Amino acid sequence: MNAAVPVLNAILPGRIVAAFGRQYLVRLRDGGLLPCLTRGKKSDAVCGDGVEVKRTGDHQGVIERITQRTSLLHRSDAFRSKLIAANVSQIIVVVAAEPSFSDEVLTRCLIAAFEQNLDALIVLNKCDLVEAAAAARKILAPYRAIGYRVVELSAHENAETLRPYLAGHRSVLVGQSGMGKSTLINALLPDAQAATREISTVLDSGKHTTTHAKLYWLDDSSELIDCPGVQAFGLHHLSLGGIEQGFVEFAPYLGLCRFRDCHHLHEPGCALLTAVATGKINARRLELFQQIAANKA
Repeated sequence: MNAAVPVLNAILPGRIVAAFGRQYLVRLRDGGLLPCLTRGKKSDAVCGDGVEVKRTGDHQGVIERITQRTSLLHRSDAFRSKLIAANVSQIIVVVAAEPSFSDEVLTRCLIAAFEQNLDALIVLNKCDLVEAAAAARKILAPYRAIGYRVVELSAHENAETLRPYLAGHRSVLVGQSGMGKSTLINALLPDAQAATREISTVLDSGKHTTTHAKLYWLDDSSELIDCPGVQAFGLHHLSLGGIEQGFVEFAPYLGLCRFRDCHHLHEPGCALLTAVATGKINARRLELFQQIAANKA
């Protein structure tokens, strides 16, 4: 009996599970994987997007439409916007005891998450490095104090500590290079490398080693999108007000400054400067705001 012949030009719903420039891998509803291109040279499709595709051959399709998004995490500078993941409900920012991490990059990720109304979780990895972990905890203390959840673990020893926080979410995992994100993925998902090899096989190419993002299925209610490491996280697309709001502890003081266009630097009657002076806002957090507001990219 002959195998079923794919129906060309039929509209097929699916979800993008990996992105390689203008080439995407779409998981169809039947679980099959279909490499797809977009029409035209420019595309705003991204990992996590729900899409409608047409099959143009046995092993090729074209994305006809991106379905409505619930969220879109992206970063930007003055020249372009970099899409990261769509339709996620939680951002997980991975930092490590060693090497040292940038609290500015961490803060920028959290601001972007707030703007998209995402749950936020900070993971402190490599906590088996006792002295370095103690120093990292001090940096993270202001984030705990204002309500951010921080999970401590060692990806080599107790990665499963993270699993309960993934339940019910499509999470996106972000972080600087060297934080142990890949180790964490492989510990949580023993088949992750096999999934990556499957992607390369389906695309019939071994050169696609760096992807914009990859989506992994954890269970019936949980998915995890892994992204390449980032050394910078531009927020050029946000206004000064948007950045202010991303500093969640500023909320009680916004609008109380003497001057409506206060930049919270040295203006008289600044409510945020007063809050820092009285110990109600952490001084480093205000310093981060000033740095980010001055250089959103």
